[in-house]
Formats: sequence, structure tokens, C-alpha cells
Amino acid sequence: MSRVLNKKLRKKITTAEEAAKLIKPGHNVGMSGFTGAGYPKEIPGALAANIKAAHERGEEFMIGLFTGASTAPELDGVLAEVDGISFRTPYQSDPIMRKKINAGISEYADIHLSHLAPMIWAGSMGRLNTAVVEVTAINEDGTAVPSSSVGNNKTYLDQADQIILEVNSWQSADLEGMHDIYYGTRLPPERQPVMLTHTGDRIGQRNYKLDLDKVVAVIETDAPDRNTPFKPADEDSKKMAGFFLEFLTHEVKKGRLPKDLLPLQSGVGNVANAVLAGLMDGPFSYLTSYTEVIQDGMVDLIDADKMTVASATAFSLSPEYANRMNDQAKRYRDKIVLRPQEISNHPEMIRRLGVIACNGMIEADIYGNVNSTHIMGSKMQNGIGGSADFTRNSFISAFVTPSVAKGGAISCIVPMVSHHDHTEHDVQVLITEQGLADLRGKSPKQRAKLIIANCAHPTYRPLLEDYYEHAQKVCNGLQTPHDLRLSLSWHQRFLETGTMQPA
Repeated sequence: MSRVLNKKLRKKITTAEEAAKLIKPGHNVGMSGFTGAGYPKEIPGALAANIKAAHERGEEFMIGLFTGASTAPELDGVLAEVDGISFRTPYQSDPIMRKKINAGISEYADIHLSHLAPMIWAGSMGRLNTAVVEVTAINEDGTAVPSSSVGNNKTYLDQADQIILEVNSWQSADLEGMHDIYYGTRLPPERQPVMLTHTGDRIGQRNYKLDLDKVVAVIETDAPDRNTPFKPADEDSKKMAGFFLEFLTHEVKKGRLPKDLLPLQSGVGNVANAVLAGLMDGPFSYLTSYTEVIQDGMVDLIDADKMTVASATAFSLSPEYANRMNDQAKRYRDKIVLRPQEISNHPEMIRRLGVIACNGMIEADIYGNVNSTHIMGSKMQNGIGGSADFTRNSFISAFVTPSVAKGGAISCIVPMVSHHDHTEHDVQVLITEQGLADLRGKSPKQRAKLIIANCAHPTYRPLLEDYYEHAQKVCNGLQTPHDLRLSLSWHQRFLETGTMQPA
């Protein structure tokens, strides 16, 4: 049975091939999708075929691609493979997309996730020609039920010249009522406070508003999200999670955190899942989460009555848990809220709620500066995503990483990071499998000693100690000692020899 209940839009049902023809060379296209959830399943492939055919005819055809965050091979991958993306923002994680960015074929603007929607409204990102958004259903009144991610969809639907909708019947119809689509944001000077004061508050409406005259095509699909099974946490991930949970327990004992903590935010990955697993067995109850994505561990915490509510902008679930969510969405509607990412990542909300943030990183230096995005200074990995939204504004901000990478050829604790994403002013806690460094209230020199002693791998610890002692002798000031000639020599040595370890 069709989920397109509006009579006017039912007349616009067509094929993906026909709809894709409405996207022209040079268009800026806002597509739904956030960490492999809620992305359009048919249009990207049909568009990629059109682009490939145009290139074979010797014609130029590329688009600017805007999303919520990373998507899936069926979107980023297929369009990047045919050199169809001239410009990409705000975040990606696809290997083909990454390759095209680092080869200079696709320009990439790595933007804080909370910033993009206001920038589009202000017009600073150029004209948005087309929105391609997956929804669960179109109601008789012309509103659209969001699917498994919200991201920037509200903004794309409002701002695009034309709209193409994919109505995906794989998404549970019982998702309706889980979303909170807030239409109260404004640009300066008309901005007003966003009156969200508790994690589970609902301040918007259930569904998207649509300008029906802008909808040029509707596609009906029945295809699952890209749901990747989570890898079991390895021993290093469990150690890092253990250090973080010990730290939280200590903060409660000291009276600096309430006994049931504050709203939790965690990045995606092994360590985040290990932390969530640790919370299952920990002493904390009545937990809440104000984050970007709902992961398997959060669903487990809800099922165990350890977490009362989780707020995010998308799901990031394994296939098993995605099927559970589809089967039992009605049961989870009161415990999960999916919001636009300009609200899920809003600095005002994060600061007000007192979020405890824990994110991954590529490397940190001995003074607490963090690189989340670039390999050896120049090569993009994925992007900053929402990590800075939370790091700068959280009550506690932590970063985690193994102490070494590439079998020990790379130290993830270095004299100076090769690219700055988060400065020492915003980073409060660093964690590796070696230990935890609480950097709050520490001067740069005090941080350096703590990070080297607690977080560096034993292979690199003496080398970092030597660098720090040497830097104090040759620096032009002892506030943050550096030898600028040697501060990036570890990275240069790796590029030349394949290892940061000296010969």
C-alpha cells in the first residue's frame, strides 16, 4: 500500500531515472543522510548514471553535494566514483569520496555540523537548487514523516528551489511521533532563545512542513539503511572505557557530577560502544544522552531501564538493532527524540544541559591540542563533524585514542599536532589505553608532563620527555616550550621513512 497519502503529491510519483533528470550540471543538492541512516536510496545511483553518460559524451557534469554528515556507498560512493561531486560538505567518511578529495578532484569544506544550516539560510553557501530527502510517509495534509535521520533536512526542504522525495516503506511507519522538528530558529538579529531545558523536551512538531508546489517528483522505495555490525570492543578500547568510567565515578564522589551524571555524548566507534557497555554494569542509573547518533549501546541502556531518554539527530545501528527499532519503534517513541542537527549540536543546548562529551581523535600533542581530521597535516580522513560543537561547549570534554597506530609506527601523542582542530583551551581530558590525563586547571608545562606520563606509549615516552626537556632549553619563552625546527619532525620522519621512530 502506498504511503503517499496526499492527492497532489501522489500525482508526482515517478521513477528515479525520470526524477534524476531534474538535477542539472552545477546544481547544489542537499541530500538527506547521517551516518548511513535516512539517505536517499535510488536517486544518487540514477544521477550517477546520468553523470557518467554525460562524461562519456564529453560534457561537464558535477554537482555540489550537501548532506547531514557521512552517508553510504550508495550516495557518496557512487557519485564520487564517476567524478560527479565538485564540492562536498559538511562531513564524509566514504573511501572513494576521501580519495577524490585528497586527489583534488572534489573540493571539501569541513564544517561544524551545527553551523551549516544557518550558513545556508544566510546564503553564504550559495543557492540550494535541489533537495533530495528520504521520508517515511507523506500524510494526507501534505506533511512528511521523517525517517531514520533528520540532519539538515528541514533546512534543505525549506531552502531548495525544487524538492525530490523518496518515500521508503522499509522505514517503520511507527517512527511517526519520534521526531521533534523545530521551526523556531532565526538568523541574527531576530534570534530568540531555544527553550529546550531538559534532554527529552519536545519543542517542535512531529513532521516536516512541505511547500507542495516545490515538490517536483516522488519516488517510492523499499530499501534498508546501510547498517554495519559493530566490531567487538578490543582490549585497548575496554581499557580506555574503563579509565573514562573510573574518572566519572571519581567526579561523582568529589561532588562535581550528580550521582546519575549529566547528559552523555559519544562519538561513533569501538571506544564509544565500550563506554556504553561499561555503563550497563556501572553504578549509574536514570542516565540521559544528548548526542548526534543513537547507537546499539544506548538502545541496550534504554531496554535495561538504565537510560530514561536519548536525544540525537539520527540512528547509527547494527542490522540487528535497526530491525529491532523498526519492529518496536512505537515502544521507543517516548524514550528517543530525533531532532535537526542544528538543535542536536546547538552550542546553546550543549552548554545549558551540561553535556559530558567523549570523542575520538587522530592525534594529540603534549600540550593538549587535538587533531581530529588530517593525516600528517595534509591528507583528509573524515572531518570534524560535531566533535567541536560538543568539545567547546560541554561541561566535560574528553578525547580518546590508542597511543600508537600502524603497528607502532605512529605515535598518537606527538610534540605538536600536524593540524589543529581543538585547541588546548577546549580539551579537558585525554585518554589512551595507557591511562587518563585530567588537564583541567593545568598550565601547558603541567599538561605536558601529565600527558607524556599517562597517555604516551612506552616506546615513545622517553622520546617525548627528551623533546620536552630540549624545548625548554631552546624556546623563546617558557609558557609553552617548543623547538619549532623539531616540533613536526616526527611527522616528517614518518613521511620519509614510514615510522616516527628514529633509526
